[in-house]
Amino acid sequence: MNNIKPPENLFFTIIWLGLVALTVMTFSLGEAGMSGKGVMLTLLAITMIKSQLVVNYFMGLRKTKLLWRAMMFGYFIIVGGLVALAYLMGLK
Repeated sequence: MNNIKPPENLFFTIIWLGLVALTVMTFSLGEAGMSGKGVMLTLLAITMIKSQLVVNYFMGLRKTKLLWRAMMFGYFIIVGGLVALAYLMGLK
């Protein structure tokens, strides 16, 4: 017989629902026409949280070596930092 346990579908469904909720939040902020530094940093933080959830749970990197997770996290930090820098430089 097959002794492999099926994945925790409920856990992944909760993660997915969290991603949907975060997406609705970003969409709502955009549709409300809000702007400014605080809104931009909030949207950037939500985007980084969403990307980390996707990498960890749907790309399966949660149980890999630290190097791969650090590379992805570093990528998000660099790209997010550059987006924030470009936005803040454009406010002058």
